[in-house]
Amino acid sequence: MSRRGLALLFALPVTAVAAPVHYQPPAETAALAPGPNRDVAQGICATCHSVDYIITQPRSFADMRAFWTAEVAKMRKPYGAPIDDDQAAKIVDYLAAAYGK
Repeated sequence: MSRRGLALLFALPVTAVAAPVHYQPPAETAALAPGPNRDVAQGICATCHSVDYIITQPRSFADMRAFWTAEVAKMRKPYGAPIDDDQAAKIVDYLAAAYGK
């Protein structure tokens, strides 16, 4: 290997193995509204994000069921949330009833 090649090799950054980061998330400041399938939404949705994220979504769409269907689909597809079809239907039913007005 040439001197230039060696110089480039040693100029590359060394990657260190990072230690795991442990943190305590802040306490919830909100709770989901009561209603059928609340436990499904709480158990699945609140695993990844706070309840605040759910309850602060806009409620001004003409078709809130379509809005919540799209939101749940977004969590499943692009974000990879492990939600099966039955759970997704229950979550949409709950969210449309509880936060569709």
